[in-house]
Amino acid sequence: MHDTNDLIERFKLNEEITKIFQDIETKVLSIVNFKDFFDVLLVEIKAKFKIPYAWISLIDGSEISPLIQSLDTAKYFENQLSIIDRKKFLKLVGTTSKPVLINDNLRPYYCFFPPISSYFIKSLAIAPISLDGIVIGSLNQADFSRTRFQPGKDTRILEQLAIKVSICLSNVTVHEKLKSLGFHDPLTGLLNRSVIENILEREFKRDQRYANDLSVIFLDLDNFKRVNTIYGTDFGDNLLKYVADKITGMSRNSDIIGRYAGDEFVIILPETKAKNALNLINRLQSYFKHQPLRIKNTAIPVSISAGVASTEDRSIKSPATLLKRADEMLDLAKGTKERQSSQAIQPKKMSKVIPLPVVKKDSD
Repeated sequence: MHDTNDLIERFKLNEEITKIFQDIETKVLSIVNFKDFFDVLLVEIKAKFKIPYAWISLIDGSEISPLIQSLDTAKYFENQLSIIDRKKFLKLVGTTSKPVLINDNLRPYYCFFPPISSYFIKSLAIAPISLDGIVIGSLNQADFSRTRFQPGKDTRILEQLAIKVSICLSNVTVHEKLKSLGFHDPLTGLLNRSVIENILEREFKRDQRYANDLSVIFLDLDNFKRVNTIYGTDFGDNLLKYVADKITGMSRNSDIIGRYAGDEFVIILPETKAKNALNLINRLQSYFKHQPLRIKNTAIPVSISAGVASTEDRSIKSPATLLKRADEMLDLAKGTKERQSSQAIQPKKMSKVIPLPVVKKDSD
């Protein structure tokens, strides 16, 4: 009789869990963007499983982490998402898909936590999630109770939940990638021309309303066609990605960077005077002068030219004029550089030396 009751209770529990999974899956499978995915998924998990904390950790450098971090809504995910170093993740979780349960010495696992209070958490469950068969992070759940996620407990439900999350995440990622292609340059990952022009229009209006300084840098690579001719287009693509990465790394978070066309880049600098924009150009030129692109045993020199325009120039009355003026300044800079280069390689003409006559003094 006792065994029969146990079987009935276990059957009811399994039936209840299956219903929970179906409810969660029904709500998240139709979602095609990260914001709604995080909102609905994590809220549902917390409500259905009566868990106070639930969030996602992503391995830094995984396929999905830069995609989420590049979104305008990335800051929105701060309490739902954490980015974790790959080595730390593997050290604490390993390479298996098995969930890890912890209820003692949680400090080493703080790196998984988003900006939530870790002091009330007494037990933690970390269930690895994957994308196309590769572990990219984990679904994390935490409780005030030390026994909720006690090591040694059955983790099959957590594994099933992680699989459902992985499937849903894969679906959302595909849609977000397709959407991202409409806003970003597929080679460099920078914003594309149409987005840059829209943002410039927005920033220009804001500058006019609040009387802030707005500067624009128009930048391109010197001798880019020559690089493609000598080294091949693969090297040229790598050069564009290298320059895009360094511009991003040396710019402020508030600066907006885009690939405008070919080897041309545009940097929008809100609340920035022209002299500060010129300082950025000088830093970039100095960096590239001393840091060529290195591919295996080949070092490809990098040289850039740039022009700056700013709303400090009161004759500029539109975002299109601002961009055009920066482009004109770029042409001027390139012309100056080409003349200097041409003069440097010209053989110097020797002027004819006419000896002065020697005048002998009369002897006394």
